[in-house]
Amino acid sequence: MNPDRAKALGSFLKDHRSALGLSTRALAARSSVDMATIVRLENGAFADPRPETLRAVADGLEISASEVLILAGYVRPGDLPSFVLYLRARYPELPEAAVGELERLFESVTKRHGLELAAQEPGGSL
Repeated sequence: MNPDRAKALGSFLKDHRSALGLSTRALAARSSVDMATIVRLENGAFADPRPETLRAVADGLEISASEVLILAGYVRPGDLPSFVLYLRARYPELPEAAVGELERLFESVTKRHGLELAAQEPGGSL
């Protein structure tokens, strides 16, 4: 992980820890991760944290391990679902009309910024 990504990850973790009112010692106890490791992560001084460590810290912070792993660079963009499939999986209660509306808005924004959307995955029209 490059230094900028490590610092961004550290800030993200520290912000969540602070929002919960936890000390580094308390987070270490909750996550079963050494306090020195927590401090190094938050300071952006840990270039290659193990995914298991990041998952444990995420659990201790009551946040999505996926978010933390994405910030750390362990998930490649090609591994992620399309916007519409993500919406359907993350917000299954959204009516189909709302998903369509969000998809059209997303397409409009990406076109305006010169981005080409990847083709819809098979079965995308659930």
